[in-house]
Amino acid sequence: MDQSDRSDRLPTTEAAVTALHAIAAECGREIEVTHDIGADQTSRRSAAGFGVTADPDGSLPHEAYAEFGGVPRVSVRLYPDDDAVITVEGVAFHDLPRDDVPAFLRAVFGGLAHVRARRFPPTASLVVPLPGDRTYKEHLSASFLTPWLSGRIR
Repeated sequence: MDQSDRSDRLPTTEAAVTALHAIAAECGREIEVTHDIGADQTSRRSAAGFGVTADPDGSLPHEAYAEFGGVPRVSVRLYPDDDAVITVEGVAFHDLPRDDVPAFLRAVFGGLAHVRARRFPPTASLVVPLPGDRTYKEHLSASFLTPWLSGRIR
């Protein structure tokens, strides 16, 4: 499916934050969100001069950080560049397209995320399947397994 045909587009950070609140309500989770607005406040604009809030094109970059209550521990950092970092039980998934964030969270909260482990060589990965045969996978140390991760080993 072409990205431009997707009905779940999240064109702004604010739209993504609204989607996060909806997912928290669906899953019965508390959510706490903080916002950083302006080039002098966002983490990827550290080269902005003192007091410079707008990008060269005149726009105000908007970044948000959300933490979900409950287990698994999940946090989301939404960047103004249409990408995100989602951390699940200490395992960070970097450079996720912002449009994939809702499906990713529904997979985690819905019990689809699992740990794929091998005995030899000893390796483990947190696997998060999304609709459309898309999968995100991050390597993790077997000694790093939290109780939630240990309960999802396949």
